[in-house]
Amino acid sequence: MLLDLIRQRRSIRKFTGEAIEADKLAVLKEAALRAPSSMGHNPWEFIFVTDPQLLAKLSKAKPHGSSFLAEARLAIVVGADPAKSAVWIEDASIATIFIQLAAESLGLGNCWVQIRERMHDDSQSAAAYIAALLNIPSNLKVESVVGIGYPAEQKAPHTREELQDEKVFLNRYGSSFEIG
Repeated sequence: MLLDLIRQRRSIRKFTGEAIEADKLAVLKEAALRAPSSMGHNPWEFIFVTDPQLLAKLSKAKPHGSSFLAEARLAIVVGADPAKSAVWIEDASIATIFIQLAAESLGLGNCWVQIRERMHDDSQSAAAYIAALLNIPSNLKVESVVGIGYPAEQKAPHTREELQDEKVFLNRYGSSFEIG
């Protein structure tokens, strides 16, 4: 059940050195390509990075939050073409979460790295750094990178009590969501 998968999913940033099998890569590819998009425009495109040298360079995309990519066995760069959809950010974000949930269903740890609107250093954006590194054409904008691998850490699911029920309303903002 999807809700069970959502309940157990946690961001994993430590991976074993175990290679990801080709059949699992194929499932991740299919999941990405099945992501919905506004009006079916499918503005997203994906780069699967398995080369350890490129993963090490991707880990330097921004000062904080990307270093774990060096230990991942796979990074999926999610980009989209703004000319194909005015809501390319949303479309790329939906594709990113489809990838994450598919990875979780395969027993693979994963974590989202936000790239859009983040800086590599004082003079270059993280997106520009990745675009140059991976030869991404200028019409595509990088939204995120998902680092994936077999988990070398275990995290307990968030408890039901940790959920912020006070942020969900019924019919109008401020109206408590009470069922039954």
